[in-house]
Amino acid sequence: MTTPILICDDSSFARKQMARALPEGWDIEISFAGNGIEGLDVIRSGKGEIVFLDLNMPEMDGYEVLQAIREEDLPAMVIVVSGDIQPEARKRVLGLGAMAFIKKPIKAEEMSGTLKQFGIRIETRAEVGTIDIAVTQFDYYQEIANVAMGRAVDQLAKLLDVFVHMPIPRVKTIDRGELRMALEQVSEDDTVSAVCQGFIGSRISGEALLIFNEASYDDLADLMHYEIDGEEAGELELLMDMASVLIGAFLNGMAEQLDISFSQGHPMVLGQHVKMRDLLRDEASHWSKALTIEMGYTIESRNINCDLLLLFSDDSISRLNELVAYMAD
Repeated sequence: MTTPILICDDSSFARKQMARALPEGWDIEISFAGNGIEGLDVIRSGKGEIVFLDLNMPEMDGYEVLQAIREEDLPAMVIVVSGDIQPEARKRVLGLGAMAFIKKPIKAEEMSGTLKQFGIRIETRAEVGTIDIAVTQFDYYQEIANVAMGRAVDQLAKLLDVFVHMPIPRVKTIDRGELRMALEQVSEDDTVSAVCQGFIGSRISGEALLIFNEASYDDLADLMHYEIDGEEAGELELLMDMASVLIGAFLNGMAEQLDISFSQGHPMVLGQHVKMRDLLRDEASHWSKALTIEMGYTIESRNINCDLLLLFSDDSISRLNELVAYMAD
């Protein structure tokens, strides 16, 4: 009997990876959805007996989908597959009724093991059609960033004993003029502090900017058990520690997926308690074009907001494209 399967993920690359990880020859009918609203429509139509669900999606996220499935008593067995691997995320989705939680990127053997664990019968058929999902380079970059960001969030959540809301990464290629405008808009109206850290590896170079909203200091200091009392030295130490966690974990997560390694330079403070437009007076002047990945983090029940911005130099883009093409094969 043909089993109706739903893969619900906003990333076309993730949907492709998921489809590839399914048991070979499995007699299934696959539907795809790019957000939770689309996914629920598929489940309500009876085409989602088994659902592979991402958490971080636009329109409606995975938590909201699980809540709706519970409230409407929809017939769906849900396996969450997410880059958000912080312990609280796992606890919440299992509490909402998910059968299992698997971290991205998923592997075929892990998929088969999970299905077997829950007694899902894999009936096969003689002929299985190929699944062709169009994926752009930006789709690959966004999913790589999503997985790497999950590693960083996991470390931050464990360090601070909090739940971190993971954003959807924004990826684009921009020229120098657009870059300056984009950086200014990150914290357009706020006073900020920022740390910059360069990195290099496998013919790729770039800079990571970690930008904190001014209002974040008090809550951050409380969570980290720092006594800063408005002193710049204490705030500086706090900035450096947060930069070490978020930038280091993100770069390691990205390097692991690309099968390379990055060497990181010493972090530098670009400014404390300044407007972004003043902070960037002399920054980014050497960039003619850059691949940018932007992520904004918030912490639940705390007034903490920070942005992590990765800038890959123009001469690194061709090398990144080579590595991404290799992943696509």
